[in-house]
Amino acid sequence: MIYGLNKIKEMAEGDSDFIASVIGVFLEEVPEDLQALETAVGSGDFGQIYQLSHKLKPNVDLLEMEPTRVLALEMETMGKNQEDLEGIRVRFGRLKQDIDQAVIELRRDFDL
Repeated sequence: MIYGLNKIKEMAEGDSDFIASVIGVFLEEVPEDLQALETAVGSGDFGQIYQLSHKLKPNVDLLEMEPTRVLALEMETMGKNQEDLEGIRVRFGRLKQDIDQAVIELRRDFDL
């Protein structure tokens, strides 16, 4: 599994509806943000790269996707500093692959 649920379970304190709600929000919002980030990377919009990477970071962190969080942090910093668009593109490819895999696994594991 590419994701973990320990942080969410700790927050939920046994409330399975809360867990399902968090997963549902992730599945609804993160793919949309990822699509917007892909557009920003494609057009070299550093401001949007910064904002969207910043927005993705806590979502992947909540699911314990540490390597993905690091990629988002690096992209956020690079976007803020308006540097190394090619490096951003490389990181985005890995970030997209991780998030796409998490979405597949979450939909399967939660029958969504």
